[in-house]
Amino acid sequence: MKERTIGFYEIVTVTDGQASRTRQMDWDGALADVSRVPIAGRTVNGDAQLVGTIATYNMQDHLLLHRVKDGGEWLSVMNWDTGDLRELEQSAHEGYLDTSVVCFLPFGNIVGIMQGARSAPSQKGLQSWLNGIQMFPGTQFEVRPVVAYAEYERLKAASGASSVEVKVMANKMGALHEGNRRGGLARTLRTAVDAYGEISVTMIITVPRGKQLAEHRERLLADLDEISDIVSGAERARARLVYSEPDGPERSQLVELVEHSITAKKRVPATDAEGNSIRIVSAVDAILSAAVEHQDALQLAVDALER
Repeated sequence: MKERTIGFYEIVTVTDGQASRTRQMDWDGALADVSRVPIAGRTVNGDAQLVGTIATYNMQDHLLLHRVKDGGEWLSVMNWDTGDLRELEQSAHEGYLDTSVVCFLPFGNIVGIMQGARSAPSQKGLQSWLNGIQMFPGTQFEVRPVVAYAEYERLKAASGASSVEVKVMANKMGALHEGNRRGGLARTLRTAVDAYGEISVTMIITVPRGKQLAEHRERLLADLDEISDIVSGAERARARLVYSEPDGPERSQLVELVEHSITAKKRVPATDAEGNSIRIVSAVDAILSAAVEHQDALQLAVDALER
């Protein structure tokens, strides 16, 4: 039985380009409203076509966020007993989907996300969908990883990054094509994928010391933040953050980013003893179980700004 990764993210509001935490939103009510909306009102067309559906389990609504596969993708099914191969043809009235399960927790505007496939929607997809359907009219959202409290304090206090080392495995590369990622790190990784296909990449970028290069260190930190959803699931991710005082010298600190994003791994059965599909139920159970296990750390992390 395969282990799957659960990532925890907080949803914050964006006003005049500034992201900030807000009161606990009524996600239960919003999901109930979405369940009554025709499919066109639950669909967002951008870099990818995203569709939301609502699944109710134990009297609680959860979001299934789907990426619609491009009609030009070649899809096939093989019978493992006979070896017979069958091509799947996508009709005008049907579509094949990559699905992520999203559970909204009752505190901190936190969601737990489990991707069903490497190309299923990530946090950036959820952010695009929430804003695209205007789940709360007039409110723009940003969805960002929940980082352990101590590391969050270090990250928000940094003025830049003098070095970044990231090792991203092939199964996380698909997320590079989600959203409008224009930063240097995203472009570099995407160029490698476009050139060589399904690869794993280790990248090290270093900006020399010196105040004349402060702008470059600021940009490197911003580019790192832009791919935070990929970094949170990377094999290795560390950065040397730079802290500067107006009249004093720079100082730096090495931060291990992967170790401090709050994630969990769970074994998720796809079928029950009778062979019936229980993927969604299993995913919801796994996410909620992980949320209980990590509740103290999650609550501390999202309360960071108020402490």
